[in-house]
Amino acid sequence: MPLHHVFARHFAVRASAPALRTSIFSPARTANTSIAATAATALRNAAREFSTTPTLGATYNQVRRKCRKPQPFRKPVSPQLADRPEMKAVCLKVGTTKPKKPNSGERKVARVRLSNGNLVWAYIPGEGHNIQQHSVVLVRGGRAQDCPGVRYKVVRGAMDLGGVGSRITARSKYGTKKPKAN
Repeated sequence: MPLHHVFARHFAVRASAPALRTSIFSPARTANTSIAATAATALRNAAREFSTTPTLGATYNQVRRKCRKPQPFRKPVSPQLADRPEMKAVCLKVGTTKPKKPNSGERKVARVRLSNGNLVWAYIPGEGHNIQQHSVVLVRGGRAQDCPGVRYKVVRGAMDLGGVGSRITARSKYGTKKPKAN
């Protein structure tokens, strides 16, 4: 086998581009294209596509010494729900809290006891609410970004908590029906 064929085959096998592989090994070459020209094209393409620096994997001794560590588990956003989308809860206390530094205002929050017995703070989204102590609510995961320690939200329009009145946009998030057309 001529030397330029050896080089062309070596680079083509290492190439990840299917076009490069087919240009050398394809039987559908035109009659006026010579093998030497194809090999030269393959070498030029290989030089353009590949870096001369080889990518180094872990050596056997490195693997033996446990260089490959598993990725740490992500902390769950709402750990008390125990892999459930929602959980029933009873309100113990309803109040307001101030948001983190750049924001100002009052955020409505509720201290609730989940049905598994855990106590958490839950954010009450939307304008106004009708929950008070001993109200039964549905709690879902999702933190209030500017309230530290609040990692849960109360579902509007479920159980004792009503939907937001006169809501026009994003009504499904706030438990509001479509207003009747007159």
